[in-house]
Amino acid sequence: MENPLRRTPLVLVLAGAGYGQQAPLLWWTDAIARQAGCEVVAPRWVVDDVAEADPVRFVQQALTTALAGRRPDLVVAKSFGCAALPWAIDASVPGVWLTPVLTHEAVRAALAAADDAHTALGGSADPVWRPELVRGTRARLQTVDRADHRLEVPGDWKASQRLQAEALAVVEHAVRAVTRETDGRLGSAPTGCRR
Repeated sequence: MENPLRRTPLVLVLAGAGYGQQAPLLWWTDAIARQAGCEVVAPRWVVDDVAEADPVRFVQQALTTALAGRRPDLVVAKSFGCAALPWAIDASVPGVWLTPVLTHEAVRAALAAADDAHTALGGSADPVWRPELVRGTRARLQTVDRADHRLEVPGDWKASQRLQAEALAVVEHAVRAVTRETDGRLGSAPTGCRR
C-alpha cells in the first residue's frame, strides 16, 4: 500500500544557452530523476540578447512561469541555467551546478554563499570554471580533470563518457537525497570526480 503522506519530489532541470534538455548530461539527469520517482520540470528557452544581458533575471522569470508557485526539492542546472543560483540560495533549494559561469558576478557571489547542500562541477579546461574565485564556500566544488565546458575531453569520447558518468553519479546522489527525505529510502555516496 502506498503511503498517502508521501510527496513526490520535484526536480528542476535547467538548460544552458547552447546545451539543451536533449544534451547528454540533462537527458540523463531527467532519466535519473524520473526513474527515482520524481516529477521533473525542465523549462525550454531561447537565449537571446536580452537573456544574455541579464541571465539571472531571465532565468528567474522562466522559473516563476515554469514552477507556477511550486518549490522544487532539487535543481540541476547547466551553465546558463546556473544563473538560478541566486534564486536557489534565497529559496534554500539544494542544487547540482554543472559548469557554472563563475566569471559572472551574481553566480559567483551566490556560489560563494552556498552551503553544503550544493555541489558545483566544472572542467579543468573550462575557462569559466574558476573555483579560486569562490574560496570559502561551503558548497562542494569538484573539478573534472581535462574536461571542457561541456564536461567532455576533446578528441576522447571514451574519457568524455566516463567523466560524464561520474558527473551523473553526483546528480544521482542528490536525487536520492531528496527521495530519501520524502520516503525514507537510503542512497549511496557518489564516486568519481575529484574534489
